[in-house]
Amino acid sequence: MSQFRALAGVLRGGRAGGSQWLRACGGAPVRRWVDPRRGCSSGAAPVLSTVAGSSSYMEEMYIAWLEDHKNVHESWDAFFSNIHASSPPGEAGERRPSALLEGRVLSHSANMAQKVVEDHLAVHTLIRAYQIRGHHVAQLDPLGILDADLDHFVPSDLITTIDKLGFYGLDESDLDRSFQLPSTTFIGGEDTTLPLREIIRRLEASYCGHIGIEFMFINNVDQCQWIRQKFETPGILKFTKLEKRTLLARLIRSTRFEDFLARKWSSEKRFGLEGCEVLIPALKSMIDTSSSAGIDSVIMGMPHRGRLNVLANVIRKELDQIFCQFDPKLEASDEGSGDVKYHLGMYHERINRETDKNITLSLMANPSHLEAVDPVVQGKAKAEQFYRGDTQGKKVMSILIHGDAAFAGQGVVYETFHLSELPSYTTHGTIHVVVNNQIGFTTDPRMARSSPYPTDVARVVNAPIFHVNADDPEAVMYVCRVAAEWRATFNKDVVIDLVCYRRFGHNEMDEPMFTQPLMYKQIRRQEHVLKKYSDRLIAEGVVTLQEYEEEVAKYDKICEEAYASSKDEKILQIRHWLDSPWPDFFTAEGEPKSMSSVPTGLKEEVLQHIGQTASSVPLDDFQIHPGLSRILRGRADLVKNRQMDWALGEYMAFGSLLKDGIHVRLSGQDVERGTFSHRHHVLHDQEVDKRICVPMNHLWADQAPYTVCNSSLSEYGVLGFELGFAMASPNALILWEAQFGDFNNTAQCIIDQFISPGQAKWVRNNGIVLLLPHGMEGMGPEHSSARPERFLQMSNDDPDHFPEFSGDFEVQQLYDCNWIVVNCSTPANYCHVLRRQILLPFRKPLIIFTPKSLLRHPDARSSFEDLAEGTTFKRLIPDVGPASQNPSQVKRVIFCAGKVYYELARERKQQKLEKEIAIIRLEQISPFPFDLVRTEAEKYGNAELVWCQEEHKNMGYYDYARPRLLTVTANRRPVWYVGRDPAAAPATGNKFTHFNELKRFMDTAFNLNAFTGKDV
Repeated sequence: MSQFRALAGVLRGGRAGGSQWLRACGGAPVRRWVDPRRGCSSGAAPVLSTVAGSSSYMEEMYIAWLEDHKNVHESWDAFFSNIHASSPPGEAGERRPSALLEGRVLSHSANMAQKVVEDHLAVHTLIRAYQIRGHHVAQLDPLGILDADLDHFVPSDLITTIDKLGFYGLDESDLDRSFQLPSTTFIGGEDTTLPLREIIRRLEASYCGHIGIEFMFINNVDQCQWIRQKFETPGILKFTKLEKRTLLARLIRSTRFEDFLARKWSSEKRFGLEGCEVLIPALKSMIDTSSSAGIDSVIMGMPHRGRLNVLANVIRKELDQIFCQFDPKLEASDEGSGDVKYHLGMYHERINRETDKNITLSLMANPSHLEAVDPVVQGKAKAEQFYRGDTQGKKVMSILIHGDAAFAGQGVVYETFHLSELPSYTTHGTIHVVVNNQIGFTTDPRMARSSPYPTDVARVVNAPIFHVNADDPEAVMYVCRVAAEWRATFNKDVVIDLVCYRRFGHNEMDEPMFTQPLMYKQIRRQEHVLKKYSDRLIAEGVVTLQEYEEEVAKYDKICEEAYASSKDEKILQIRHWLDSPWPDFFTAEGEPKSMSSVPTGLKEEVLQHIGQTASSVPLDDFQIHPGLSRILRGRADLVKNRQMDWALGEYMAFGSLLKDGIHVRLSGQDVERGTFSHRHHVLHDQEVDKRICVPMNHLWADQAPYTVCNSSLSEYGVLGFELGFAMASPNALILWEAQFGDFNNTAQCIIDQFISPGQAKWVRNNGIVLLLPHGMEGMGPEHSSARPERFLQMSNDDPDHFPEFSGDFEVQQLYDCNWIVVNCSTPANYCHVLRRQILLPFRKPLIIFTPKSLLRHPDARSSFEDLAEGTTFKRLIPDVGPASQNPSQVKRVIFCAGKVYYELARERKQQKLEKEIAIIRLEQISPFPFDLVRTEAEKYGNAELVWCQEEHKNMGYYDYARPRLLTVTANRRPVWYVGRDPAAAPATGNKFTHFNELKRFMDTAFNLNAFTGKDV
């Protein structure tokens, strides 16, 4: 195109001699004589830009052209042919061109050359228009009802009718003219010029058929060229006879599996794949291509539609195990609640038949909450890559399958995309497959999204989007192959929009004609894709009718035999559906290898070594901020005095685990420094940009790596990611910290659907740790409460049942619970509970309500003695003051949790009530420490029992603690409440009100007559 622009400049007045200064193809200017039969040493077009004004040069060109039109470049051929056609008959035969060139040529050359320039520029613009907007007129809808982009508007710059050539200053007479093709297209193949008619035909074939491509928004030229080459090269979308037979066999299995389920269980919900049966061969094609590129582990996530088919024909779950799930008489094992069959996951290792390589496939279990599994899959994929040293994603990859309505509507999709390029979260490219049914449950897409396509969210990360008509199996296979190659080449996300339909309603029992009558009339007339494709291959002679029928009968027989075998199953074993096994961590039966607690204390030299590293800068010539220098000096003083604050307690936990080979990963918003500027796990050089130091990675020569990473401003996506990361290995401490505890409610779906019930539904242990800053400190409704009441409400221990104390009661109680909820009041206990999380013989989620003001509270410190060898986590901290020395004289026992203890202790001291009132701290709130609480209640048999909290009465721990305290005392002693009154908001935003509330309930707590004469 630059050649023609230069030519236009010459025509406006420039001239040149016979000897020209030309720019060689390599780029350096050289002086040479122009050979009329050569434009450039690479075979490009002649450099018209510097010679068009030279009559002597044109004469040379003309003489060469008269001898043989092939002696000159096509552009000169077209130029002289047009002039010759307009010359009088006498002039046309002249051998000497001087008169022609001085007369007609020079009079017409400027106008003619300008027209050539404009027409070539127009054709280049036309090619670009198809590359940008061709997808808008692609034939994507198998039903032929809707345009996939919801818009019947046809871009005016696409040549859908002959008259539109006028948009480019061309007309029908130009269709047979040849034009030079730009370097940004591959439609020419080996040809550098093509007639306009053929250019348009090839562009329509590439961009307006059953494949529509969105990629021109990508800001990387090489990536755009790669995509153009994959879709524009003539004849590239061709399949061998063997590839077509393999595709047909896979399509048979996909279709006949659904047909078999429909025949056997016609009244059962199964969320079948009818209308998008091509998904199964599509996934297998991606896996084949990825396997050949070196991938040996694929982690997948998908919604319920088509899940059973994917389990059967992609993961290769035993068919009898799937079929027995439909038996209503099948007894559940005692492993938990279980889940419906179309939510279950699976893990399987097998040989890929196409590549003859081992491949591990994992389909993650997930709830009905669409797209919630997306970040979980990404987290697990990232963890596998991390533990295998797969820094470029060449061994482990993820595939996510979406629905069209959910992909456009669920915000977690956007959150997950925004993790894709972050250093500590990238999985180096994910293949996204949108099963585009063109409908939600009953909602028309025109009412379900504002964007043209459901896939437009992917544009934010420059992911190419390939739309494809699902009724063209070969087009689908080609797109899937290209998507897998893209991921292998560029390690970036890619989206396939599989435009299909849903043959039945939202489920098989639903009636879609209520809301989409015209659509479903067309669907009922729609021929199955298997019938269309098999007829085509039979007509092509790729398979015979007999071969096709034999393949169908063969798979039907496999299903019937599996069905007969499934009737022998009497008990449903949820363990058979585990998506993330830890074979070396548990016994062969999946049980813990021991059921005993292990001391969590540390040797003095370990404490000293970690403390010294935490209070220094391990790198030389590293300039830290003066304020940070003061913090490190303060730490050094604490270590010297064998004391620790909260930050040092955390350092002790992390550092000691790293020493034992346990990977520690801390993620969340601003966790590197800490929201409250207490952690400082990443030091920044004040003089050198981007130079950082992580002292935790300089503790020991052979330690495990420590990862601390600030996340994007996301809770839902990031917590889901860390949950997935924690699934990959039990030998890692994975922590997510909320900026403030109440922000966890933005991730409530992950907490409610995965973390709390995960083991009960899917027999899946997970040791994720949630750090939730919590405390009523006058910071307002949004920065006070981590909502402990919600976590406690979902705890599965029985408030009315007093457990039997046998064996190691602490460990057994932890094993039976669904998660552990703690509010530690000392740095040492915080360290202990983190270490216990790893030293337990099983894994449970751990919810920690962490402090804010206690981070620097002078009383909230621990001695190294509290972490000495042989010490353990204290589920309950009893009163050790004067009250404990004469318990019979104690008039009131206050049970509490967290920061309020320090306010109670200060108030008790001021009122000189240390002998009359005992204060007992529950550090582990759930599972409730029945054994320890009973000991304390019996110790103070004459005292009133009070539960005191700083939270409002309808929040916090009271509703959880009160019935359990009553159970401990067999309902013989009342439990009184002290704290804030019930409220709608978690905290006041007014400082005066905050302190007034605190004073009021402190007065009640230490008024020994407060409950006299009152009913419970």
